[in-house]
Amino acid sequence: MIASPSRNAKRLRRALVRGVLVALVFGAAASPARALDAAATAAPAPAAPVVPPRVEIKVLEILPHDRSVFTEGLAFWNGRLFESGGEYGKSTLREVDLATGKTLREVKLDPRFFGEGMTILGGRIYQLTWQEHTCFVYDAATLRKLTQIKYDGEGWGMTSDGHALIVSDGSEVIRFRDPATLATKRSIRVIYQGKPVTMLNELEYIDGRIWANVWRTNFILRIDPADGRIIDILDAAAVYPQNLRGPDVDDVLNGIAYDAKTRNIYITGKRWPQMYKVRAP
Repeated sequence: MIASPSRNAKRLRRALVRGVLVALVFGAAASPARALDAAATAAPAPAAPVVPPRVEIKVLEILPHDRSVFTEGLAFWNGRLFESGGEYGKSTLREVDLATGKTLREVKLDPRFFGEGMTILGGRIYQLTWQEHTCFVYDAATLRKLTQIKYDGEGWGMTSDGHALIVSDGSEVIRFRDPATLATKRSIRVIYQGKPVTMLNELEYIDGRIWANVWRTNFILRIDPADGRIIDILDAAAVYPQNLRGPDVDDVLNGIAYDAKTRNIYITGKRWPQMYKVRAP
């Protein structure tokens, strides 16, 4: 079977880091330090190396999830769950019933756009696109498109601290962007043992920390938004074990949502059949 153009494009774009990704995937369960070493670049930073503690994520509840969705972002607003799905010709923004996984409302993106990370701020939904340098803005109550904003760089993950849009682009840099213009207000570099960590993807802001999914791994990093320091490493390998997943290497952990009303945290992955309510100390 020939892979879709969108999937091929992403794979070719990351061909130079294939060896790194293999180390991430197969080294994850045995050694988070070794796997993150592979994701870090070779040039050491001035700071003394510090190994963040490893924490296993505990599953509290298993819920259904639409397996057809190439999940790029999750977010709650007023107790309602929204999801951004990717791939060219299949990208969507949806409101989802948490209990059933069914779509309640949906906006389909033009086939020219690859939907990426998404967050909600001030009653507005912001949805990134991968390489189209365009952020779509919707009314959260109606899903009516309000405007679109151009920005520099690739779009990967996005969250908000209530003031800025916090955006990843696949590098070690996380940018805090103005929600009106998407201009960068400040940025941080994510550091592991004195080295920058790349492949940061889906983001969520929870209790003053940035949670960042490391693409094609079972790790979620909890990051200090002030300086990019990794506070600890959340290991989600046991949440949806590798032997139960599909054969596609892109069907990986991706999707973190925090419901501020209930203080519950949910995670899922691209084309995963379930969503998980989880706890991490």
